[in-house]
Amino acid sequence: MNPVDRKLWLASLTDRFARGQMDRRSFLRSAAKLGLGAGALGAYSHLSARSGLGLISPARAQEQNIEWPEDMTNWLKEAAKPFAGQTIRLATESTPPSNAINSALKGYFTETTGINVEIETLPLEQVLQKLTLDVASGLGTYDLYYLDQSWMAAFSGDVVDPREKYESNADLAMPNYNIDDFLPALVDGISMYDGVMVGVPYDIPIFIQMYRRDLYEELGLKPATTMAEYLSNAQTIMKAKAPEIYGTTGQMKSGHYSLECDWTCWLWAHGGSIFGPDGKFTGNDEAGIEAMNYWIELKKNMPDAVTSWTWDGQGQSVAQGIAGQLISWGEFFPSWDSPNGSNVAGLMEATVPPKANSLRAVDETGYGEIPGVGHQGGSSLAVSRYSKSPDAAWLFAQWATAPETQVWITVLGGGTGPTRSSVYDDPRVKANAKVGIPGTTRHLDAVRETIANHMGSEPDLPEWTEISNDIIPVELGRFWAGEYDDPKTVMDTIKQSVDNLLAS
Repeated sequence: MNPVDRKLWLASLTDRFARGQMDRRSFLRSAAKLGLGAGALGAYSHLSARSGLGLISPARAQEQNIEWPEDMTNWLKEAAKPFAGQTIRLATESTPPSNAINSALKGYFTETTGINVEIETLPLEQVLQKLTLDVASGLGTYDLYYLDQSWMAAFSGDVVDPREKYESNADLAMPNYNIDDFLPALVDGISMYDGVMVGVPYDIPIFIQMYRRDLYEELGLKPATTMAEYLSNAQTIMKAKAPEIYGTTGQMKSGHYSLECDWTCWLWAHGGSIFGPDGKFTGNDEAGIEAMNYWIELKKNMPDAVTSWTWDGQGQSVAQGIAGQLISWGEFFPSWDSPNGSNVAGLMEATVPPKANSLRAVDETGYGEIPGVGHQGGSSLAVSRYSKSPDAAWLFAQWATAPETQVWITVLGGGTGPTRSSVYDDPRVKANAKVGIPGTTRHLDAVRETIANHMGSEPDLPEWTEISNDIIPVELGRFWAGEYDDPKTVMDTIKQSVDNLLAS
C-alpha cells in the first residue's frame, strides 16, 4: 500500500471508530497494521480527569494583573503584520496548557498579532480522527497538530521540523525562544522521531510521590526513599487510620489503560521490563513476579473500590481525604491544594518517587522501552505541512510554548508540568510555592527532578496499542477479580497473548 492510500485508509478507520461504527479492538488492530504509533489511543486521554484542569476564567486571569514583556509584544506585533486577519486552527485533547490558553490567555495573542485562534478541545479519539482526516486529504483544515507521543511515528512526515522553521527564517524566530531550554529528556522522549523533531514539547504528565504531611508527622513517617519504605509507610497508615484513611490508593480499573500505568511503575521499580532485547514479553520473569507480589501487598492497604477507579477516582480519593500517600500523576497536586472541593488543602506534600530496587538498562529491554518509576506521558505542538497559514501557526506555537506563556499557565493554576527548564526557575513560579492556593507550584521541584532522574517510558511499537489497552489491563483486571490463582499464571497468560500477537 503506497503512503497516500495508507493515510486514506487510516483516516477511514479513525472516522469509523470515532463515529461508533467500529469496535475498539478492531480499530486498534487495524491501526497498528498501518503503523500508528505506540499508544495510539493509549489512554484515550492520558488523564481523563484533566478536563477540569487548567480551566481558568478570564476574570481570574485579570485579577493576576498579567503583564507581557514589552520586547515580546513588540516582536509579535511586527512579525505578525503580514498575517493579520488570518485564522489558525488547532484540535487538541483537554490538557492543562490547551485549557488555560483557550480559556484565559489566547486573547492577548490575538489582540497583539491580529491573528485569530480557534481551539477545539476534544476527546483524544476525536483529535486523532481530525488529524488523520486532515493529513489524508492534505486540505490543511488544521494549522497546528496536538501530537500525543505515541503518534510521532505515524505523522512525522506530515509536520514541519521546528528547527528548520526556526533556523531558516530569522524574521519568524521569536527572540529568546531558545529551543535548548526545553528539558532534554522531554525533547528526546516526546518530540523526536528518527532524527525528526516533530514539534515542541507541550505537556508532560508524570508519576511523582505525594503524601499527607499531617499523617506523616503524627505517625513519625518520612518520605520513602525505597520501595520497601513506601510499602511500610502504607502499612503504618493503614494500621493506625483505616477505615477512615487508607495507606494508599490506586487506578486499577479492569481493562483500562490506567491499570497498565500502575503496573509499569511497580514492574520497573523491581528491576523488570515489559520486553527483552529479543522482542519477547518479560513481565513474567523473576523481577516481574517480584513486582506482582509487592503490588499484592500494597493493595491490601487500598480501598476496595480501587479496582473500579481510573486516575479520576484515584485523584478524588485523595481530595476526599481517604488516602495517605500515592505515586501517581503530579498534575493533580494543585487541585488538591485548592480550598474549593478538596479536604486536604495545604496538607499534601510532593517528592520524587522512591528509588527502584534495581533498573534494567535500556539495552536489556525492547522497542525503546526506558524503565523508570516515574511513568510519563506527554505531547508536542506541531505545525502541519498542509497548513494554509504555516507562518502564523509557527508564531502561535512559539508563543504558546514560550517561557512567559508557560509561566502564566503554571502560576494561574493550570496544573501543568512545565516543559522548559527556565520556567521551573522563574521567580513567579517559585513565589507560588505556597500552601493552600489553587495555583500552587509546591510540587514542581519533584516533577523536574523526576523528569531528569526517574522518568520511565513505554515501548514504541505499533502493537503496543492493543497490548497496553486490551491485553495487559484486561488480564490484570481478571487477576484482581480473583480469576487467577497466582501472579505467575496471569503473567504467563499475558506473555502468551503478547508473543502470539507479535508473531502473527
